[in-house]
Amino acid sequence: MTTAPPGGAVRGAPPRRFPRGWARGQARLAYVLPAALGLAVLAVYPLVQLVRMSFSAVTSSTLQNPWALVGWGNFAADAKGGELWAALGNTGIFALIVTVVGLVGGFAAAVALRDSGRWPAFLLGMMVFIWALPPVVNGSVWKFLLGDSGLFNTLIHATGLAHSPVPFLYDQHMALYSVAFVNSWAVVPFNALVFRAAMLGVPAEIFEAARLDGAGPAKEIRHILIPAVRPTTLVLTVLTVVYAFRSFDFIYVMTYGGPGTATNTLPFLGYLQAFVQYDYGKGAATAVLAALLVIVLAVVYARSVNKEENE
Repeated sequence: MTTAPPGGAVRGAPPRRFPRGWARGQARLAYVLPAALGLAVLAVYPLVQLVRMSFSAVTSSTLQNPWALVGWGNFAADAKGGELWAALGNTGIFALIVTVVGLVGGFAAAVALRDSGRWPAFLLGMMVFIWALPPVVNGSVWKFLLGDSGLFNTLIHATGLAHSPVPFLYDQHMALYSVAFVNSWAVVPFNALVFRAAMLGVPAEIFEAARLDGAGPAKEIRHILIPAVRPTTLVLTVLTVVYAFRSFDFIYVMTYGGPGTATNTLPFLGYLQAFVQYDYGKGAATAVLAALLVIVLAVVYARSVNKEENE
């Protein structure tokens, strides 16, 4: 006969075992919990504070004091001024150029470099190097190249195409396009790597059968490669648009929003309002509007990824 110790457990009884599924769930929770805490501290809390600030009157003099709620006042003041709509238009043009040039350039580079060999491997390595460069360094290099005494103006002057320097970054109409093309140059390598990975997934027998039927390179691209990368194109389109909408570094380094407000986009306008004009509430309202656009695109991206995985 077994006796019960003071703690209530029966002496000699087998130890209590938890279900195997419960143990696995606890192990998964232990792995996820640090990342969830880090995300909450570094992402969720600042986002909540940003939204709270966008509905408050916050300036440099009231930043350390309790914030007075103004409701939709910051958003209304933002909408009444012409800066928001001009920045929204600039953001749309900027995102369109970066997306089109980034996707077309990435696809063309992937087609050219999809074969294995020494030179394709070297060029791919150079593209990865360009993509990995910090935007501040990349933008500084391109600011020098597009300057009055830079490489592009030197070549234009040497070939006789123009007798005076082309104001790539100082003309009100050219500056936005110049910065957008530079940003496209930075995103092309990533798109090329993703497109190339999708193309390598096409069986070689399909290309051999197409060549036996007399298909040339143009028909291979049209009837084999383009259909093969169509799901990848949808995902890359959303990623590139999100990247273009949140772009800040190149504009800050190359033009600082100028000349005038020609290259002001939503993220840069929010920066100017908050850290130059010291109207933190209005800058937060602009940042919230930009974040909402990115969230909509992120939802589209998530749905496209789920659709691709289900197919």
